[in-house]
Amino acid sequence: MADITAAMVKDLRERTGAGMMDCKRALTETAGEMEAAIDWLRKKGLSAAAKKSGRIAAEGLVGVASAPGRAAMVEVNAETDFVARNETFQNFVARVTEVALAVGDDLAAINAAPFPGSGRSVAEELTQLVATIGENMTIRRARRLEVGSGVVATYMHNSVRPGLGKIGVLVAITGGSELDALELLGRQIGMHVAATRPDVLDIAEVDPAALEREKSVLAEQARASGKPEAIIAKMVEGRIRKYYEEVVLLEQVWVHDGESRVRAVVAKAGAALAGFARFALGEGIDRPAGGDFAAEVAAAAGLTG
Repeated sequence: MADITAAMVKDLRERTGAGMMDCKRALTETAGEMEAAIDWLRKKGLSAAAKKSGRIAAEGLVGVASAPGRAAMVEVNAETDFVARNETFQNFVARVTEVALAVGDDLAAINAAPFPGSGRSVAEELTQLVATIGENMTIRRARRLEVGSGVVATYMHNSVRPGLGKIGVLVAITGGSELDALELLGRQIGMHVAATRPDVLDIAEVDPAALEREKSVLAEQARASGKPEAIIAKMVEGRIRKYYEEVVLLEQVWVHDGESRVRAVVAKAGAALAGFARFALGEGIDRPAGGDFAAEVAAAAGLTG
C-alpha cells in the first residue's frame, strides 16, 4: 500500500477542489496514483465543485441560532433561489449556523470545524454539497453576539422555516429583571432593525470620515441656496441630526409607534443595547447586469434567441 503524504493530498485538492478527506480517500483507493485519483473523484462527482467556484452566488439563505446568552447568524449563498428551497441546502445552512454558535464567527474556524454527523469538516461538506446540487455555494459571512447578563434575541424576516430566511437580525440586550421581557423587546428591536437598516448602534460609532463627507455634501447643498455661512452652519447641524436618525439605531424613530426614539424605548424598559447585527441576503454582491444562472443554462442549452 502506497504511503499517502500530506503534500499529495494538498496537490490533489488544489487540482480538483474536492475536500481534504475525499482527496485522501481517492489517493488511498488508487494506491497514490494522482491521475487515477483525479478520475476517481470525477466519477464520484467530487471534483465538479472547482469548476463552479467562479460563478456568482447571490441567492441562498440567512440562518440564525441561539442559546442562553448568545446567538449566531450565518449567510450561505448559492446561485439560484431554487436551491434555497432545497431541504438538503436548508439543513446545511441550519447546521452551519449551529457550528457558528459553538465556535464563533471566524470563517476559517467555521470551515475547519467538524460538520455534525458527516465525518467531514464544514468546508468538505460544502464541497460535497456543491458537487451534489451542481451550483456554486459559499459561506459568505457569520456573526456571533454574546452577553454576560441578558439575552441575544433573534429575528428572521421572510422565513422559509424557523431560523432560516432572507433577512436576519441579532440584538444583544442587557438589564431589566425578566429575561422573557428582554427577549420580547429584543425581538421587537430586531423587527425595527430589519425595516430601518441602521448602520451603527450609537453616535459614537459613526465613521468620522463618513460624517465629514456628509457634512461636506450638506454644506455645498446649503451654499447653493445663497444663504450666509452662519445660516449654512445651522442648516448643516439640523441635517446632521436627520442623518443620525437614518443611520444610528438609538436615534431612530421607533417603527412600532412612529413617535418614540429607540433610545427612549430601551431606557423605559430599564435595559441597554449591547450590539446588533443585520444580514440581508446577497447585499453588496456585485451581480452582472442582465445575467443569471438560469440564463446561463438556457444559453448553454441553445434555448435562447
